[in-house]
Amino acid sequence: MPHTLGASGPTVSALGLGMAALGRPGYITLGHAEDLGSGRSVQAMEHRAHAVLDAAYAAGVRYFDAARSYGRAEDFLASWLAARGIPPGGVTVGSKWGYTYTAGWNVEAERHEVKDHSLSALRRQYAESRARLGAHLTLYQIHSATFESGVLDDTSVLGELARLREEGLRVGLSLSGPQQAAVLRRALEVRVDGRPLFSCVQATWNVLERSAGPALAEAHAAGWGVILKEVIANGRLGPRDQSPALHPFRALAQEQPTGPDVLATAAALAQPWTSVVLSGAATVEHLGSHLRALNLPYGAALEARLRGMAESPPDYWAQRSTLPWN
Repeated sequence: MPHTLGASGPTVSALGLGMAALGRPGYITLGHAEDLGSGRSVQAMEHRAHAVLDAAYAAGVRYFDAARSYGRAEDFLASWLAARGIPPGGVTVGSKWGYTYTAGWNVEAERHEVKDHSLSALRRQYAESRARLGAHLTLYQIHSATFESGVLDDTSVLGELARLREEGLRVGLSLSGPQQAAVLRRALEVRVDGRPLFSCVQATWNVLERSAGPALAEAHAAGWGVILKEVIANGRLGPRDQSPALHPFRALAQEQPTGPDVLATAAALAQPWTSVVLSGAATVEHLGSHLRALNLPYGAALEARLRGMAESPPDYWAQRSTLPWN
């Protein structure tokens, strides 16, 4: 059933589509290379993205998430919106600024993206996003806000974001790393001209990395939209990962019976403070699997068993840092 992105936000679907794996030929999801096969040209990637977007829209997905660093994700989304004749307001579109894509369509590139939370980067990337997405752009987020970048204390950046907010754009931030909760609580305090600046947060949450949960509940209580990403832990909670450490999770999925990615997605959907759970599907088949989570029975007993599978944040993020671009 459609609901809103926060207390006063636009209408969204419970499951959204994130385009990190659709907009560029390299990503850190396990098996991404296998999913793409030899179809890595810009034209082939755009065709694939349109197919997944078509399947998502047909299934009722109405939130789509991109970023300037996701290769050509914004371009692919824009061409799909135009080709299908979807008007502004027909779907909710979010994008992000703060990372620049630097791989040049080369999976073997030494660096795939470079972080820059400066005012000049915001202005440049916002202009680029607006040029591609036009009036469809509803939500603009700081990409992976951290204490180290200083973005939450940069009055020039915050002032520019406030200006965009006054023009009608919703302003949010995404999070990453073991300090997600602390950064979010700092963001909840940020005000410009006496008003809260942010109204949405996108965070990594999954059955292995639950540490942001209490802070996300606080954001929800404050009227923010809450978007969950990496709910399948970049493939670790999917069918390809056969590591012994995750055998109990796979066994629990078999008990349901369902696939591990379905169970992982259902766990995220079940959190009471969640507005949207992003599918990071790179294929129509993966998307169909994630959609099945919308109908998976999920109760307190299942939640209690999954809670015992969480890793410590340092361990989780250390493991994530070893995942290869492919």
